[in-house]
Amino acid sequence: MEVRVPSMELHRSPPFLSGGRGKFFLHKPFLVQAKRLEGLEKANKRSRGTQSSEEVKKRAPLTRGTVSPPLPVPGHITQPPYVGKKDTPEIASEIQMHDKVSIVHMKAACELAARVLEHAGTLVKPSVTTDEIDKAVHKMIIDAGAYPSPLGYGGFPKSVCTSVNECMCHGIPDSRELQVLSEAFIVHCFTLLFRLITPLLHCLCHHHCSFAALQDGDIINIDVTVYLNGYHGDTSKTFLCGEVDDASKRLVRVTEECMLRAISACKHGTSFKKIGRRISEHAERHGFSVVECFVGHGVGRIFHSEPIIYHQRNNGPGQMVEGQTFTIEPILSMGSIECDMWDDGWTAVTTDGSLAAQFEHTILITKTGAEILTKC
Repeated sequence: MEVRVPSMELHRSPPFLSGGRGKFFLHKPFLVQAKRLEGLEKANKRSRGTQSSEEVKKRAPLTRGTVSPPLPVPGHITQPPYVGKKDTPEIASEIQMHDKVSIVHMKAACELAARVLEHAGTLVKPSVTTDEIDKAVHKMIIDAGAYPSPLGYGGFPKSVCTSVNECMCHGIPDSRELQVLSEAFIVHCFTLLFRLITPLLHCLCHHHCSFAALQDGDIINIDVTVYLNGYHGDTSKTFLCGEVDDASKRLVRVTEECMLRAISACKHGTSFKKIGRRISEHAERHGFSVVECFVGHGVGRIFHSEPIIYHQRNNGPGQMVEGQTFTIEPILSMGSIECDMWDDGWTAVTTDGSLAAQFEHTILITKTGAEILTKC
C-alpha cells in the first residue's frame, strides 16, 4: 500500500506523505534535473507514436458504489497500533533494518501476503464485485492468524485495496447492486413494457445485478498487506479481467517489467535514485507515463517508514543498506500522471480517465542484490 506525495515539479517545497490523505511533510528537498525532464518529453513523443496504433477499449467512467461495513477480526489476532485511531499515522523516520530472526518473520508475513494475492487473482472475472474479493481476502488473512493491514489504517474501511481501470490506487472495495437505475434506462424499459414483458424482467435483473461487477476487458490492481507476528508484508499486482485489449495488456506487462528492472538494480551501496531511472527509462521506451504522486516506502514492524522510494527520475539522496526492507511499487498511466481524489479521501483516479496499472513487491537488500520477499 503506497503513500502519497504531491505532484513533482522542477522547483518545489518539501514533499508530504500520507498513506492516502496527504497530511505529513517529509523535510527533505527533492529536485529533478531540467535536462532529464527535457529528455523525458522527447522520449514520450517518440514512443507514443507506437502506442497510438493500438486501440484502447472504450469504458464507462468508474463510479462509486455502496461500501459495506468493515468485516470483524477475531479478538485473539494481534492488531497494528494504528487500529482504532482516526488519524493516518505519520511516516516513521527510522530505517527498518533486520537481523536473522526478524528476517524470518518478514519472510513469513510476505509469503502470506503473496499467497493471499495469488488467491485474490483467481477471483478476477466478469460479474465478480470488488466487495466479494475483499471478503475472500479478509477470510484468508484472518484464517492464517494475521490482520489485514489496510483495515482501520487512517480510517480505511476495508481489508484490501481494489483499483479498477483509471483508479491509480487505494480503491475501496464496494458493491453497487443496489444502485438506482439511470433515468434513460428506466424510460427505455417502460417503452418495451407493452411488447416484451418477460425479456424486460430478465433485462432488469441482469442490469441490476451487474452494475458493481467487474466487466469483461477491465484491469484491476489488488493491493494486499498482512500483519503477521508484528510484521507487515506488502504486495500488489494488476490482473486482467476476461478479454482485455492489446493496449491495456501492454500497459500491464510494461508496468511489471518496470518493477522487476528496478529490483534487479538494487543491492547494498546502490543509490535509491537508480530505481526511478530504471523505471522511467523503460516506461518512456514504451510510451507510458510514471505517476509521481505515490511512492514506495520502508516496511517491516512499521507499515510505512523511510526510505521513501521515488519511481521517476530524481536526485534523491541515500544508498541501500544490507538488511533493509522496502517496497517498489510503480504506477504507470496511458495518459495523465495527475490524479483526482474522490471525497472518500482514498480513491485516486487519473484526471483524464486514462488507464493506470501498478505492481508491488517487498524486497530485502543483500550484499549482492535484492531478495523478493513477497513471492509464494
